[in-house]
Amino acid sequence: MLNLFLTGDKFTTGEVYDYLDKGRFEVSYRGVSAMVGLMNTRLGILSINVTGDHNVYSLKETYKNIVGSVLENY
Repeated sequence: MLNLFLTGDKFTTGEVYDYLDKGRFEVSYRGVSAMVGLMNTRLGILSINVTGDHNVYSLKETYKNIVGSVLENY
């Protein structure tokens, strides 16, 4: 999921779910929603744009280098 956000795009929870579901991950929509929500509220690395029916999330610019560095080690 973090690789997806590193692309710099903005995603809804549904788009994140579709990305992970099409990959090699077994995920539930509620689980993905919870992960995205925790990344936003607890870690504070995502920004949220509340638009109409869906929240749109993106990785905050200040955290892109840190997240990229962490992912290089895994």
